[in-house]
Amino acid sequence: MARVRYTGPEPVTVPELGDREIQPDEVVEVPDARFEGYICQPANWESVEEPGTKAAKKTAAKAPQKED
Repeated sequence: MARVRYTGPEPVTVPELGDREIQPDEVVEVPDARFEGYICQPANWESVEEPGTKAAKKTAAKAPQKED
């Protein structure tokens, strides 16, 4: 799931998120497939974590090499 921050001036109800009321500056998880539908509205939403970012972080990190 991707994450976005609501930047609008007052609370909104988002039917796609189960009719949940979202508060200004609140970060919410949205389906990866719908991420673009939120960030294409820059007056109301901003990206916090793009789709697939969590999985990439988990696999990209490696333990530091121990030197002898």
